[in-house]
Amino acid sequence: MIGSFRKLFAAAVALSMVATPALADGVIDNVNGMTMDAKGQVIHFTGIVIGRDGKVVKLLQSGDKRPERPDWLSNQKGRTLLPGFIDAHGHVLELGFRALELDLSATKSLDEAKAKIAAYVAANPEKKWIIGGGWNQEKWGLGRFPTAADLDSVVGDRPVWLSRADGHASWANSAAIKAAGVTAKTATPDGGRIEKTGAEPSGVFVDSAQGLIDKVVPQPLPKERDFALQKAQEILLAFGITATSDMGTSMDDWLAMRRMGDRGALMVRIMSYGAGIETAIRVGGNGPTPWLYGDRLRMGGVKLYADGALGSRGAWLLKPYSDAPGQSGAGFMSDTLIQNLMSRAAMDGYQVAVHAIGDKANRQVLDAIEALSPTYKGDRRWRIEHAQIIDPADLPRFATLKVIASMQPTHATSDMKMAEARLGADRLAGGYAWATMLKNGVPLAFGSDYPVESPDPWAGWAAAFTRQDANGEPFGGWRPEEKVTREQAWWAFTAGGAYAGFAEDKFGRLAPGQAADFIIVDRDPFLSSPTDLRATKVEETWIGGQKVYVRKQ
Repeated sequence: MIGSFRKLFAAAVALSMVATPALADGVIDNVNGMTMDAKGQVIHFTGIVIGRDGKVVKLLQSGDKRPERPDWLSNQKGRTLLPGFIDAHGHVLELGFRALELDLSATKSLDEAKAKIAAYVAANPEKKWIIGGGWNQEKWGLGRFPTAADLDSVVGDRPVWLSRADGHASWANSAAIKAAGVTAKTATPDGGRIEKTGAEPSGVFVDSAQGLIDKVVPQPLPKERDFALQKAQEILLAFGITATSDMGTSMDDWLAMRRMGDRGALMVRIMSYGAGIETAIRVGGNGPTPWLYGDRLRMGGVKLYADGALGSRGAWLLKPYSDAPGQSGAGFMSDTLIQNLMSRAAMDGYQVAVHAIGDKANRQVLDAIEALSPTYKGDRRWRIEHAQIIDPADLPRFATLKVIASMQPTHATSDMKMAEARLGADRLAGGYAWATMLKNGVPLAFGSDYPVESPDPWAGWAAAFTRQDANGEPFGGWRPEEKVTREQAWWAFTAGGAYAGFAEDKFGRLAPGQAADFIIVDRDPFLSSPTDLRATKVEETWIGGQKVYVRKQ
């Protein structure tokens, strides 16, 4: 790992040196430029004047006079320029670790996963624990959760601990279960579930039950966190993501971000939401932090969890699962507790973002906001993260209570078959309801929930206005009445994400006074088919008027 850390430092320095001369007036010229105005209307331009502060001075049209002697000039030779994407819901350090550890996200069967695990174990004989994730039994067509026995057949001499794609369940082998001291007598924690064969733990631990194993898993060293953060930045910049919300920043994550900022190597703008009240207070004290490192980092909010995920049947439902009549998921907090935590955050001015997937969890959060709103007035921008399954009766409440719907288009295209199995078609009337949210006047912020899904915004953009997966399925789109337009989806992936993080006065569009955060791409996204849009390549990524990424040819 020492060698890897040296490579990290060299990569960070190299990334900071990619930049075009900073703190100088410059011109980006000869572009097929597109952005949106404050009302969501598309604006075309052919050049940008960028000030010494890294902000847009002026958008240039074809007939406009160019500055005679700019400090620097970049002629883009007609290439397409767009504002950088903003992922409204991601997990930055987890993205980096997923790329550096055992990644099962591409596996399509249990046998394929076992083969990849075996290869990883053989290639890493020095690792005392095998850590990774990304598995999805639904994608495998397994019809059940995997078991410890499945893992034992591949590796039995070392503990293995692999998180499910959604992060709401993890898979252990017998060595990991033994190391944690978990037995048939171990009590299931509130808000969790231990999958069992008879009385014995079968190997999968859902939601809070993951803590039974997590407590004995070796934690990454600070330098390993730095390496993961650098890797995450490389991935995000290559996709054209210039800003992101980090949902559930731990204290160790925050320190890694600060170290990167201190080195001058924090490029992606991070809107941080602390992992619970205690983390936010330890970082910000009696309120959100200021913007740091030239508007690159701020902890402005708190992330809470109301329930688990649909794929692991941890989402909290009003009625039992159609494919598991004895289960309805679980709420993580009582009504009193969630209101107390939200109130504690709001009283110090922290924005509150609550994960809620099931219809009962969404109702609980909406009820809490309704109860707190008379006390905490003003522009609070309460956020519900995912807002996947909502009782139709509750949909209008998002607008009434001024709640931001932070949603992820690729969840719908990944979940569609599983969601129908879990709920039945009749209960999906309020599911993944993007168009309904917009019709009701609800601010919509799109993201990916990476590394649950790929951070690829081009796939997310295409999914949003087609409701189809990468194979063009299903014909006409899944529940097509909830499609949004191409322009509406673009807004939600840019200005909508900035608004959701109280950053709309800083970035999200290209306009005078906004940060010059933009990307150069290989095609016009408004002249591209959904398939071609998904294939878009980012040629360059610029943040604050500085070039921070160039695609290798």
